[in-house]
Amino acid sequence: MRSPVRVWTKALAAAVTAAALSTPLLAGPAHAAPPGPPGPTASTGGDGTWTVEPVGGGHRVTLHLNTPLPVRDAVPELAADGRSLGPAEESPDGMTLTVVTPDPAVVTASSVDVAWNGEVPEATAAVTGRAAPTPAPAPAKTHGKPAPAPVDPAAPGSYVVTHDEYDLGDTAITLEGLGGRQAEIRAKVYLPEGARGRRPLVVFLHGRHSACYNPTAWTTSNTQWPCPAGQQPIASYQGYDGPADVLASHGYVVVSVSANGVNAADNPYSEDRGALARGEVVMRHLDLLADADKGVGDAKLVSLFKGRLDMSDIGLMGHSRGGEGVVKAALMNAGRARPYGIRAVLPLAPTDFARATLPGTPMAVILPYCDGDVSNQQGQHFYDDSRYAADGDPAFRSSLMVMGADHNFFNTEWTPGVAHAPASDDWSNRNDPVCGGTAPSRLTAAEQYAVGTAYIAGFFRLVQGGEQGLLPLFDGSGGTPASAGRAVVHAVAQAPAGRRLDVAPFTSLAPSTRVSGSATAVVCAGMLGRSPQSGLPSCASTLTTSQAPSWTPATYANNVASTPVLRFSWGDPTGTVTVPLDKPDQNVSRYDALTFRAARDETATGDVDLALEIVDKRGASQTVRVSEVSDALTAFPGTVSPLPKTWLRTVRVPLSSLTGVKPQQIGEIRISGASRKGAVYLADLAFTTMTAGEARTGGLPQVSVEGATVDEGDGPGTATMTVRLSDESAVPVTVQIQTIATGAAPVVASVAQEVVIPARSLEASFQVPVNGDTAVASAPQSYQVVASVPVNATIGGGFTRLVVNDDDAS
Repeated sequence: MRSPVRVWTKALAAAVTAAALSTPLLAGPAHAAPPGPPGPTASTGGDGTWTVEPVGGGHRVTLHLNTPLPVRDAVPELAADGRSLGPAEESPDGMTLTVVTPDPAVVTASSVDVAWNGEVPEATAAVTGRAAPTPAPAPAKTHGKPAPAPVDPAAPGSYVVTHDEYDLGDTAITLEGLGGRQAEIRAKVYLPEGARGRRPLVVFLHGRHSACYNPTAWTTSNTQWPCPAGQQPIASYQGYDGPADVLASHGYVVVSVSANGVNAADNPYSEDRGALARGEVVMRHLDLLADADKGVGDAKLVSLFKGRLDMSDIGLMGHSRGGEGVVKAALMNAGRARPYGIRAVLPLAPTDFARATLPGTPMAVILPYCDGDVSNQQGQHFYDDSRYAADGDPAFRSSLMVMGADHNFFNTEWTPGVAHAPASDDWSNRNDPVCGGTAPSRLTAAEQYAVGTAYIAGFFRLVQGGEQGLLPLFDGSGGTPASAGRAVVHAVAQAPAGRRLDVAPFTSLAPSTRVSGSATAVVCAGMLGRSPQSGLPSCASTLTTSQAPSWTPATYANNVASTPVLRFSWGDPTGTVTVPLDKPDQNVSRYDALTFRAARDETATGDVDLALEIVDKRGASQTVRVSEVSDALTAFPGTVSPLPKTWLRTVRVPLSSLTGVKPQQIGEIRISGASRKGAVYLADLAFTTMTAGEARTGGLPQVSVEGATVDEGDGPGTATMTVRLSDESAVPVTVQIQTIATGAAPVVASVAQEVVIPARSLEASFQVPVNGDTAVASAPQSYQVVASVPVNATIGGGFTRLVVNDDDAS
């Protein structure tokens, strides 16, 4: 006889308070429940009921919420006694979360809560309303004096800007990524009046926010599209007027598209939380715009765009899940026989659930330090994973950490006081000394919007417009725009392959690298022991997943190793890592600077400093302390997860400052401890000349993983699966494959492996262990298999299924 279901009822303050909200929020450092108005059918608080039910080989944990789950970009999880059980299945109405787990401890758990990014919010009530708080002024930047950029990216151009919209209806597109469900084609348009000829195009895509709201009850909903009776769509696509107007005034055409239909269906109905669907939306708009430019298609679009668009010069900006969406769109475009010219991609506070790479396309990732939604800044993976993803990559890429900024306030329609629908601050702990509403270092909503305007407009003006005076905002040299006010923005960057000499990427330790004195130097990757197959120890040994952007595990690549770096520690100043330069590389005079990324190890205490010694072939040397040129080894602020962050910052030594050595004869680089003791992370040691680079659309084959169906068997066995390339590659292609085990007694394991497709081959096979048994199952078991982080290829079809049939007679 089956055991009875055990039911607990508890005042789930954190979970239920969070569940009462339906704007895209995440809790703050103490993980307080985010603020916001209630859902359309419930109050702002109440009890939640959770159950633990025995199922074959494990237990099904279900949390029934009295009000719908808040609409956020992070993936909801369930946690038992504060420990995350992993991503949860969300019911279409947002009222139920379910996880099936083999963990027997859930039977005796004293609490079941909603978790986000691996952590459970605490029950801290938060304030919301129609006006954002006004914090006190922030302290000055701690290192150096920011250098003003020669061009202010937010300064208006010479063109008058005209606003317009086009709307083909709420069900104008059917999306494969949502299982055939429909969504709208709607956009706001920004046009430069009088601009002659075909103009560069920039497309904006907003992120995951509630789709609908009731203007009378001041409530939101996100479970039905089109909106239910009495409700109106939330116009998230109208929230980027600042950067759009600036760009249009400089001659760009900007189109900001709506994706409410995706938001209302992505969690329960998509394989990848809506990335494919959002990419489809962007590509459909590009197709419509291309037709309209030719005078074909919808009359309104033709009237707006005929003869006005340069479809070989396109930029994409995506906010939050929209950031992952525009990366997916760029990859979809590259897989077309006749792709558009996507020249620049900017993911803004993005999700990166499956770790796709984007080589060959200039990219800037913007990360808000006080992000209370995507609190683990997982979008950093876009930068880290793409750095060495293709040989000869011509693209420039940058990642920026915006201090004092939250997730929402880059969009006015997500900002209280200016939004037309309910909105709130996603950083909900109002008393936090770093990111709370009155913290001196927290930016006001207006200040944050100004920063977003400057850097969004600046990136596209730099890459598409060739305005080199904007490069210092992105290249790590410390340039700041006047329009960003008091904001502190840290930038790291990688120059195009042809404009840099990689001395030591530190993704592995070269045999020629010498470690001497009191030093220990070990390459680490990932965190929490998630990637044993890599053979590398974990980085971030004492951090939570919300404190380590480079190493936080991805939702669909949980065991794939991330961002190998060198962990260098020393017990006295004799500890040294010496990196020699090969003879052909010793003339570095054509480069501008020696650069690398660094961060203090989270276990280090006291002052931590490094000495960088550049030695030429004559034996002459010059030493620079990191503290003299960078604040990379100064700890970021905060004391409670998700703060502080460990994030590798730029160390840049201009070659013009190295007067004691000959740049034509550099023999080796020595990195030593300049403090009594210490530990740091190091990456990407290179001589560089920064430029905006160029795009190479469609220059790489695409790799896809193919599904399979196998019989379970009666014991240990394997399922053979295949990865396939769209075209042959002259060099080997590697791709990481993650198998995701779900259910109470899965016959596969959640494991990752690297698969190599040999040069000149189109496919390779790999095996997934399958542990069969003689028990009778009720139905075939289906498991996700995900491809990620390819090298010398990009992702085509990254998601598939392994179906295991039960072959035991009933």
